[in-house]
Amino acid sequence: MDMVTFTFLFSKRTVQLPILIFSIGILFSCSAIRKAQHINMDNTSCLPIKAPVSIGLSTIKPIHELNIDTALSSRFSFTSLNVANSIGILEMLGQYVALNEKVKQSASFENRLALLELSHNISKRISQASLEVSSVTSEIDCEEEKIAQIADYLSKKEQDKETKLTVVAIVVSAADAILSTLPKSVFNFEYMGLVSGITGTTIAILILKNQQKVVLKHNRNMLHEIWVGNEQSTMFPDFIWYYLNYYNPNKKNERSIRYQIVERWMNFKQIDNANAKKRKVLIDIYFGNGGEYSTDQLYNRANMYDQLESYIKLIKQELTLLAFEFENIK
Repeated sequence: MDMVTFTFLFSKRTVQLPILIFSIGILFSCSAIRKAQHINMDNTSCLPIKAPVSIGLSTIKPIHELNIDTALSSRFSFTSLNVANSIGILEMLGQYVALNEKVKQSASFENRLALLELSHNISKRISQASLEVSSVTSEIDCEEEKIAQIADYLSKKEQDKETKLTVVAIVVSAADAILSTLPKSVFNFEYMGLVSGITGTTIAILILKNQQKVVLKHNRNMLHEIWVGNEQSTMFPDFIWYYLNYYNPNKKNERSIRYQIVERWMNFKQIDNANAKKRKVLIDIYFGNGGEYSTDQLYNRANMYDQLESYIKLIKQELTLLAFEFENIK
């Protein structure tokens, strides 16, 4: 709006002055830029009491590289043998099966005691592994809930601002309608229409651009380890990391669970693989030490944690199957 038009408007009847002041006030107040809030996710209660000691995947030999005795393969499914291998009880299972056959031939006190001790140690390790899974998924769930809570907070602020802008738009529209009924001798509607039009358009743009931001810092980032896929993990117990990364290269099209998780993130556009610039930004904030998140990006991060948690929980099903097959050895 140039100075000539502005002076002309103010030279009109004084009833236009409050409308102009009101409209200008709306434009400046509604378009105020708010700085993104800073939140450090490391200062939270989600951190584990004790970080897992990583010895590296190389210490857990993939099951397809092992010569499994038929005494085991005839009693246990591949799924059970694989999870038994990951938690380090495959050898004990072999000893138990052999000793169990020996007890059938000679049920001496020594043999029965040794069998009972082996059974206790195997069951104990299965239970410990199950508890470790619960510990990891609890941390993931805690992170997910915290992120979702922040996202809900920002979403509420966006809704509140949108409601206020909508109310302003209604007020301007109502004023426009009321003033249009006045005779031209009292009020020149033509210029009120111009002011209300500009105000309405600005409000519509502000509603579309209404996006809250928050700066989130997370130096401990489990999603980073899933994305990068290093041989060793500093956040996941070794047997869980083995589970997430295991695949048999001799089987065509077989992919590790970690690969499937990353593939889902890509296929469902959680990581945009079409726009290289946007993709780099998302990779930096999701899998780096943090950055500026929008509400949608926070919900997206929470969903990624939820997907990871769901996959890790499946280990419990495999442990349950192993325990069931172990209890049914005859």
